[in-house]
Amino acid sequence: MAGYYRYRYRMVLDRYRALADRFLVPVATRLIRVNPNSVSWVAFLAAAVAGACFFFGGRGFLSLGLLLVLVNSYLDALDGKIAKLAGKASVRGDFLDHVLDRYADVLMLGGVAFNPLYCHLWTGTLALVGVLLTSYMGTQAQAVGQGRAYGGVLGRADRLVLLFLGGLLQWIVAPSGGVLWGAGAVLFGPIEWFMLLFAVLGNLTAVQRAVFVWRGILT
Repeated sequence: MAGYYRYRYRMVLDRYRALADRFLVPVATRLIRVNPNSVSWVAFLAAAVAGACFFFGGRGFLSLGLLLVLVNSYLDALDGKIAKLAGKASVRGDFLDHVLDRYADVLMLGGVAFNPLYCHLWTGTLALVGVLLTSYMGTQAQAVGQGRAYGGVLGRADRLVLLFLGGLLQWIVAPSGGVLWGAGAVLFGPIEWFMLLFAVLGNLTAVQRAVFVWRGILT
């Protein structure tokens, strides 16, 4: 059966899972009586507000948006850890988590994509396509009996780290936009360069998953 560990290229941050557990397990242990689905919903709410902050832009909104990206990142990992430690992991909870994650991705990246001071719409659209196709290929692998695919060069944790770094760079250089880096026709704002990275690496990850799943399908 093709699965995560059949991938030659693993997600960049996967190697730091043990380190992340040092920050997750103590908190998850204290919140073991909390419904993991409630944590998933709070993480989604943080992402939704972060997306709105990116859309409005400016130093104040951008600061709040960056903080909420961190909140979403932490809670998105915490809900699964609580479910595991409490023995509450379920198919329904897993489904809810993935649905909310996809909406969270769209809202956060969409906030940047639809802010003309930060990003050209075509760049943002390609970034969103890359993110959604990455997830689609993962679930499609499961649909054809190959197990859910999580491999590739750019996983969700990687995207959240890059989104935070891109937003932080925008906050430092030009929180209200208006600064472009590059030359000639290749001119993008600080955070837009990261959106372009999402577009390239996101679609590359989707292709990686598709190829590995294709090779794993029995003919």
